[in-house]
Amino acid sequence: MGQKTHPKGLRLEVNKNWTSNWFPKKNAYATDLAQDIKLRKYLKKRLQDASVASVNIERTSQAITVTIHTARPGIVIGRGGEEVARLKKEVAKLCNTEDIHLNINEVKRPELNAELVGQNIASQLVKKMPYRRVLNKTMQSTMRMGAEGIRINVSGRLGGVEIARSERFMEGRVPLHTLSCLLYTSPSPRDGLLSRMPSSA
Repeated sequence: MGQKTHPKGLRLEVNKNWTSNWFPKKNAYATDLAQDIKLRKYLKKRLQDASVASVNIERTSQAITVTIHTARPGIVIGRGGEEVARLKKEVAKLCNTEDIHLNINEVKRPELNAELVGQNIASQLVKKMPYRRVLNKTMQSTMRMGAEGIRINVSGRLGGVEIARSERFMEGRVPLHTLSCLLYTSPSPRDGLLSRMPSSA
């Protein structure tokens, strides 16, 4: 019991980076951390149709830089940049500062991003689509894009049955103990833990 570790935290010194980069002022760590968590939750909810893969936050003594990685940058930016200007004001209000820099980065291959693959699976399961067909199709498209392996855990009342259960689907190789290989995970609330490893960085 209790032998589990966080897949990203374990690889931080090897091939992963922090999603928040800042040094707090004296006695301000808890406030800045709570603000980061609140900001990420807000952006995920506000941009739930924009396929947001991750939100990176950097702080200096004056400014806050928020980088949003999304598969659909057009939705975030809006026509003529209207939406991004509105979003910048909302983020500034949330962070209690006017010095906000908002960067929008496009995810070129969403099929190789674990978070986006997990969101896609979850959205289809919510629509009551046959889960085996959804997962097999997802695995095929991910492997076709050049991943070396994919593993998906799903749990709950799969297929609408009365007794909940867990199932695991896997294709290719996913070496969880090899820290040097590029492994991406997505703990999504509706589709369990999704792990995959692309062939190139």
